[in-house]
Amino acid sequence: MGEHHHHGFRHLMRPHSHEAADKVDGALESSAEGMRCLWISLAVLGATTVVQGAVVALSGSVALLGDTLHNGADALTAVPLGIAFLLGRRAPTRRYTYGYGRAEDLAGVVIVLTIAASAAATAYTAFDRLLHPRDVTDLGAVAAAALAGFAGNELVARYRIRVGRRIGSAALVADGLHARTDGFTSLAVLAGAAGVAAGWRQADPLVGLLITVAILVVLRQAAREVYGRLMDAVDPALVDRAESALRATAGVLDVGQVRMRWIGHRLRAECDVVVDPAITAAAAHRVAVASEHALVHAIPRLVAATVHADPFPHRDHHALRH
Repeated sequence: MGEHHHHGFRHLMRPHSHEAADKVDGALESSAEGMRCLWISLAVLGATTVVQGAVVALSGSVALLGDTLHNGADALTAVPLGIAFLLGRRAPTRRYTYGYGRAEDLAGVVIVLTIAASAAATAYTAFDRLLHPRDVTDLGAVAAAALAGFAGNELVARYRIRVGRRIGSAALVADGLHARTDGFTSLAVLAGAAGVAAGWRQADPLVGLLITVAILVVLRQAAREVYGRLMDAVDPALVDRAESALRATAGVLDVGQVRMRWIGHRLRAECDVVVDPAITAAAAHRVAVASEHALVHAIPRLVAATVHADPFPHRDHHALRH
């Protein structure tokens, strides 16, 4: 009986049919919200790029040209993320048994590389302008375009970060941070234009170098988010919440190992719970079912849990807890 308990209760829990439908609907809703965010971001940054491009043609500002190209590139990061969201909707296959949610993590890598390229391009342009100063005309129009670039990027950044955190997409958060770096670049153009207007030709490239440092700080933050997802990192508070929910479940005597991972913007969990060795297999099964229900209600965006009911404490349990 004990041996059967130990090996026979690894149970992939399935919620009741209406709850399963709710979870599918929630997953599609989050993907749809992500897609809507990308389309709106693309529209805002596309309009900003067009306005700035017109001013570039008028003024001949190389700094503004760099900012315009930067904004255009940021708008185009919607493409890999959009592809990732669409792939994430595909059903699992016998080869990709967990589905295609990891495509978001790959998109996040592309975005981090784009931020790194932006930092390199900004630094190169700044050094080039220090070595080869250029005259800029129509400074008022350049300043207005720089403000438009900052406003557009900051609006998009806040929107992407908010939606990304709500639906659990690290890639969308990283994309929002990237938009924020582009806003900093726009401010550099504004500061440089002010310096040129005051007669200081080196103002623009020097501010550009400061902005490069700011971009590198944001790059580190975005890279940490994406790296964490690639390494299956989760917020320890989620593990604490899962353990509390399991301990509060009737029939659970103790909680062993709890593993959680993000697949795209959805969570999966694998948990060990200790049950009374004297109970029947059916009773242990009911404890596992109740444990899964407790996890579903306690953890947002959890779509599946594998619960292992063990009649004896796992020998590594105390080592894992301490």
